[in-house]
Amino acid sequence: MHEIGFDNERYLRLQSERIRERIPANGGKLYLEFGGKLFDDHHASRVLPGFEPDSKINMLSELRDQAEIVFAINANDIQKNKVRVDSGIPYDQETLRLIDAFRDRGLLVGGVVVTQWAGQPDAQAFEAKLARLGIPTWRHYPIAGYPYDVARIVSDEGYGRNQSIGTSRPLVVVTAPGPGSGKMAVCMSQLYHDHKEGRKATYAKFETFPIWNLPLQHPVNVAYEAATTDLRDFNLIDPFHLEAHGATAVNYNRDVEAFPVLRAILTQINGTCDYKSPTDMGVNMAGFCITDDAACARAAEQEVVRRWYKALYARRKGFGTDDEVARSELLMKRLSLTAADRPVVGAALRKQEETGAPAVALELPDGRLVTGKTTALLGASAAVLLEALKALARIEPDLHLIAPSVIGPIQDLKVNHLGNANPRLHTDEVLVALSICATTDPAAERAMQQIERLRGSEAHASVILSPVDENVFKKLGVQQTCEPVYQTAKLFHK
Repeated sequence: MHEIGFDNERYLRLQSERIRERIPANGGKLYLEFGGKLFDDHHASRVLPGFEPDSKINMLSELRDQAEIVFAINANDIQKNKVRVDSGIPYDQETLRLIDAFRDRGLLVGGVVVTQWAGQPDAQAFEAKLARLGIPTWRHYPIAGYPYDVARIVSDEGYGRNQSIGTSRPLVVVTAPGPGSGKMAVCMSQLYHDHKEGRKATYAKFETFPIWNLPLQHPVNVAYEAATTDLRDFNLIDPFHLEAHGATAVNYNRDVEAFPVLRAILTQINGTCDYKSPTDMGVNMAGFCITDDAACARAAEQEVVRRWYKALYARRKGFGTDDEVARSELLMKRLSLTAADRPVVGAALRKQEETGAPAVALELPDGRLVTGKTTALLGASAAVLLEALKALARIEPDLHLIAPSVIGPIQDLKVNHLGNANPRLHTDEVLVALSICATTDPAAERAMQQIERLRGSEAHASVILSPVDENVFKKLGVQQTCEPVYQTAKLFHK
């Protein structure tokens, strides 16, 4: 059953207030390093039920009169054509997509900083493209001895070589298309230039996870580790915070490891560092907006199981590693979780055993379970989709929403004209067929009206699904996992 455990309205209010408090008075600037996703943060919405995926950008929209956005992108990532795993979009194209999204919300985009600039050809081409689009760009260079040679870093040979970013608002949000883009270095470089030119400026960091005022082993914080097994991140008690304040706070390894260097850099720039711990630098208020801790814990446990399945899937597909699987399994053991804690898993495997063919189980947001089997006409994903829509529309399970006479010509087109070996309809094809039938069949029309109610459902497949079916489930808001096996023993899979 779908539970609410997070007060999104309270979050928007407290988070924007907290950021405003950090902006210096009398014309000063706050450089806010923004980690994680600003848009479409579905991880947060899964582990904090009630958190809206676009909450962070909505919060920034409330600060639009004070804020401007600056992007950091690593020139080496442009040259390597680095791609976001979740979206499949290269970092340079993701930057353009995000600029459009910010502008659509009425937020000012100041420009793009290309970090680690060394004249990379593709980075030059991207910079030229931005210039044609009227987007300002700046170059930041590699610094010898970074990050430990603080004297060189905070000098004309270090940050002084970087081009100073022209900004016009008191809140400068530094974000990026992905990790490793150099957001913190951009902020520090700007502090250096501002201090040198006599301008008042400060720095803070926004990270949603781990949540500093939840216990270290809280499932929400464990779910963050599960989401970052590829980065080898792990949570720990912030030792600097414990020593300075006598209180426990949760942070993660990279921020704790970087803090001594960051503190030294800030001290070198300003003569002092007001922050006594990496947790002090943060502005995250999410922990104060949890209204049902048990609901969030249950949701986070489900995320840990899903992440384990995703690690198994990635390894089977060839882009994941044994280490990521092993780390996921350790997190499962830490919370005493197994595959049986995900109800759709057992339902899908039982259906496959009954039918002798691939099957998919889907749990609706109201807790009802439906299953779909592979037939001569439909793939298991398409079948379960129709069963779910019938259940939501209270249509008799035995009623055919799409007549075989409609499916036949589609199969003929696929096999005899488009060269497909598999005649069964995928989820996208069955939805198109259903929408056509809905023009004359009231039952099909009622089923079509239920599509939005699928959002938040859980699904599990007994085999790896086709990219088409995976993509349709994603667009429908269905959280899908699968067994890490292919339907056939062939070596090549589309």
